[in-house]
Amino acid sequence: MFKKLLIANRGTIAIRIIRACRELGIKTIAVYSTADRDALHVQMADEAVCIGPAAAEDSYLSIPAIMSAVLTYGADAVHPGYGFLSENGDFAEACRRSNVNFVGPRARHIRLMGDKPRARRIMKRAGVPILPGSEGTGVTELRDALNDGARLGYPVLIKAAAGGGGKGMRIATSEADLRKLFPLAQAESMAAFGSRTMYLEKYLQEARHVEFQIVADNNRKALHLGERDCSLQRRHQKVLEEAPCPVMTPRLRARMGKAAVRAAEVVGYANVGTVEFLLAPDGEFYFIEMNTRIQVEHGVTEMVTGTDLVRESILIAAGAPLSLRQREVEFDGAAIEFRVYAEDPETGLPSPGIVANHHAPGGLGVRVETALYDGYRVPVHYDPLIAKLIVHASDRRAAINRAKAALHEYVIQGIKTNIPLHLRILEDEDFVQGRFSTNFLKRFERRPEPAPEARLAKAS
Repeated sequence: MFKKLLIANRGTIAIRIIRACRELGIKTIAVYSTADRDALHVQMADEAVCIGPAAAEDSYLSIPAIMSAVLTYGADAVHPGYGFLSENGDFAEACRRSNVNFVGPRARHIRLMGDKPRARRIMKRAGVPILPGSEGTGVTELRDALNDGARLGYPVLIKAAAGGGGKGMRIATSEADLRKLFPLAQAESMAAFGSRTMYLEKYLQEARHVEFQIVADNNRKALHLGERDCSLQRRHQKVLEEAPCPVMTPRLRARMGKAAVRAAEVVGYANVGTVEFLLAPDGEFYFIEMNTRIQVEHGVTEMVTGTDLVRESILIAAGAPLSLRQREVEFDGAAIEFRVYAEDPETGLPSPGIVANHHAPGGLGVRVETALYDGYRVPVHYDPLIAKLIVHASDRRAAINRAKAALHEYVIQGIKTNIPLHLRILEDEDFVQGRFSTNFLKRFERRPEPAPEARLAKAS
């Protein structure tokens, strides 16, 4: 087992990794920017080192700064968490060349799955269903995108070939739309990923976003831990996730799970990862992409399977075989995760500032992962995710009721949050009945506000 692990991340995921390391008896090193000097993960780790100024590109995205800390402080492993450098093949390769264990897949697998057009080609050859889309290596010129749009038929989804997190993504409903949106998506891709290469996919208008958690060891043994429904999204960013998917059947789970495991096996993947699909209303499903890291929403899978995915990722990186067989995976009840953002619930704009009062809900089946504390200043420089509330109950209806109670109990003062939005979602009959797709929040946010102002003020 590793003796000392450096966490190349911040916030809630850094704290989550620290907790897993403590259970395994591993010492931890936190890295932080000048903006995070007083952050909770810095206080919780055994050691901490400042790696640069507030800007992410000069700190959390700086491979030289992080590798310098790794070597100076004698870490024998690095966990990248999610975001930042977690899907950067150069970072994984830098760790390997320094004889430091990277808690994640090999660099070549990160690069392979990070190239979305190439990943599509591999999945197609492996028999994993894919949506009609751009062929070859993708497109860089508008004229080629227009040819693809005409061939596929509108609407189409414009995506960054090196993309992730919803960046560089636009929906074009006509040729005029594509002419206008393709350059915008391409510019966003260039700014976020340094790549002008895009590709188009046929857009499914009423599909669900369903992803399967896969786990694979270094002996080419892979299995899945069921699915998560991640259809509730704003601007292609997930807001709420749940397990199981409300419309999942045992037969469909077996088919999708088999495809997810096949996706991992065909590239020889090792460690934890997620295979994402679109599930059409007719029950057909299509591969979107593979995320080569732990996901923000891993907690819902942990709650329904009892498997500690962060711990499992560390053990696999240390050479341990999988502790489960596919037939031993069992699912218990339902879990829902609510991403709590420091943002104005009306405008969706970030709301940084000082937390004047923080009270997290508790009780049976309630889990909160957060880096907040009274007096903490939420910085402006990073993703506004400040907490994850995860509830677990015997079934979906019970989980919804438990979530309502927990969200009403959650107090975060001094900044605005999207807790009122979550409460509105839980009161919506379509959501309660499980009738939604990736378009749900777009339509939902245009509806009249049903909740009394007093309740919203209290919840925020």
